Formats: sequence, structure tokens, C-alpha cells
Amino acid sequence: MFWLNFLLYVLLVFIFISFVKTTLSKIFNIEREKRSFFSYNHINQLHKKIDWYIRISSAIVIIITQYFIIYQSHSIYVFLVTATLFAVLDYSIRALFEWKYSQNPKQSILIISEMLILITVIAIVIQLDLLNIVSQ
Repeated sequence: MFWLNFLLYVLLVFIFISFVKTTLSKIFNIEREKRSFFSYNHINQLHKKIDWYIRISSAIVIIITQYFIIYQSHSIYVFLVTATLFAVLDYSIRALFEWKYSQNPKQSILIISEMLILITVIAIVIQLDLLNIVSQ
């Protein structure tokens, strides 16, 4: 049942993010960029270096966090907060590079809106315990 709820929430969030991005694109007259689904889409070499540093750092920190959760009996919220902080860092860096170095700086509005939606959804899921994480 957990995975069914999880997939339902992910699908709803994906639909909501798509709706918000489409609406903001029309309001602010932002051209949608064609991007591959799981591509990196770096703006320049500096962005690529910073992005890889963040990815490697987050992988190491998440592994350490998993150790603390499994062997030191820390709360699962430690993992959720850590993952959320790295997601915010990643989105912020991407928005900054879109705004400063991209040919379409308005694209950063869409990136920031997506980040805010994800943070809000994660906060709601944690606060309301929608996935029944605490009881497991």
C-alpha cells in the first residue's frame, strides 16, 4: 500500500508542477525549452563543475545519513531534511545559472516555482505523515 500511495502522490505532484509551469509560461511569456527527461542541461562549464560537486556531496551525505538511520536509530526525518536541503541547493544553483548566464533568463522563474512546490509538498507529506513513515 505504501508504494501505491507514493506513486499516486508523485503523479499528482508531477501533474500539478506541469500545470503551474504551463500557467506561469503563459503569464510571463516564457518559451518552453525542449530538454531530455533525465539530462543534465548545464548552462556552462562552471555550472557543470558545481552541479557535479553537489551531486557527489549529496550522495556521500545521504549514505552517511542512511548509516545514522539504520545503525544509530535516528529518525527518518533526518534523511528527508537532508535530501530536501540538497534539492533546494541544486534547484537554487540551476536557477541562478539560468538567470545569470542563460539566453532565456525567465526560465529561472519556472525552476524556482518547481522548487517551491516540491518543498511545500515534502513539508505537507512530513507534517501530515501521508506515507505513514512514523508508524513503520
